[in-house]
Amino acid sequence: MKIGIIGFGASSIGFVERIKEIAPEIHIFEKSKDIFSSSISGIRADGKLFVSRDMGGDLDLDLELQKKLVDFYISKTEEKKYETGSSFQKKEYYNKFYEKGFQPVVSDFYHIGTDQLKEVLLNIYKEYSSNPAIHFHFNHPVQEIAIKANKVIIDQEFAFDQVIVSVGRSGHNLVKKIITRFPEVITDNTKVDLGIRYELPDHIVADLNQEMYEFKVRYKSRTGYMVRTFCNNPSGYVVTEHYEDFVTVNGHSKIKEKSNNTNFAVLTTIQLTQPFNDPIGYGSYIAKLSNILAGKDKVILQTYANFKSSKRTKNLYRVQPTLPENQYILGDINLAFPRRIIESIIDFIENLKSVIPGIANDDNLVYAPEVKFYSNRLCNQKIPHLYFSGDCSGHTRSIIYATAHGWQTAEELIHQYENDRSGSNKKNSRQ
Repeated sequence: MKIGIIGFGASSIGFVERIKEIAPEIHIFEKSKDIFSSSISGIRADGKLFVSRDMGGDLDLDLELQKKLVDFYISKTEEKKYETGSSFQKKEYYNKFYEKGFQPVVSDFYHIGTDQLKEVLLNIYKEYSSNPAIHFHFNHPVQEIAIKANKVIIDQEFAFDQVIVSVGRSGHNLVKKIITRFPEVITDNTKVDLGIRYELPDHIVADLNQEMYEFKVRYKSRTGYMVRTFCNNPSGYVVTEHYEDFVTVNGHSKIKEKSNNTNFAVLTTIQLTQPFNDPIGYGSYIAKLSNILAGKDKVILQTYANFKSSKRTKNLYRVQPTLPENQYILGDINLAFPRRIIESIIDFIENLKSVIPGIANDDNLVYAPEVKFYSNRLCNQKIPHLYFSGDCSGHTRSIIYATAHGWQTAEELIHQYENDRSGSNKKNSRQ
């Protein structure tokens, strides 16, 4: 069984880890020029590993498998250091948020940090590249996939028995080419998360950070949109995230280096109906519009007071950004975002201040755009020998869920391989 994998990230790692003992030949195609410019999904964001049934994707994943994969990643760090905690395990905090209309999300987390996550990827690569059955092809962005005579052909050159597309959300151009040719694989393509990155002093959320590190809540805003927090980073840093033709904002925190600010995303989930069929295109368009206002490779920064009143920010006050000055421009996010999304975010933060005093201070910082792409939700039973795994499949949106999806995909292939071999043995025995 000759296997091709497109993309070297979380889901492909889960796939390889499960199938490496039985696959005689595995080829991994990665568009990055080398391992140092490649990334596990989330590497630029933070390196949090969650164990939960309520977040990370729509797959039914055993909690023991999730914890097993967490331990796998931790084992690949140099110093085995990590921070851990539980979100809303105590009823006191759960009830406090619930009474104000919020839906708390329960989960356990293990934070290994952006700095250590780089070590993880490098150590996994070293282990895999020393395996004679595993071959890496860096600086190879796949352009074309075709199905011929029960083989999957990559770029009219490489033929495989099975191919796993594991390109994450940043590989949406390749996925779009595939689904244009095979539209039957799409089961849902109506959802995208659009919002902002919020930054404030640590002391405002010190109790929450100490209690659970990562607080995750959802809230049904008065606009009808569901709004949620995402990727809370105590003493963390705001960063920019570069896609192929636009720039968004994100956040991360490190194990060894700390700031004086906490940042987290406030995301509005937009679920549209027919004839809408391009969530990535919609989110990308909003991001590009924001980039036009901010300038090349920059995002928009605004105080919360100006964000509420639709005024351009010209000066900051007490809260100073952790994002370097050459990566943002003081501006007005209202010129780029649809008003209903702005109103949803404001409604969320204004209600949150009843639970967290100071969360809506005028000089807290708002960055945009932050976009989380769900991708089209794809079915793996429509194209023989071709599978979509991880975030590009539309079924996952976290490191552990993506890794577990790769693991599950490998198990499906192993089961199929064993059945085929068993059937072949029975046929030979009858002859």
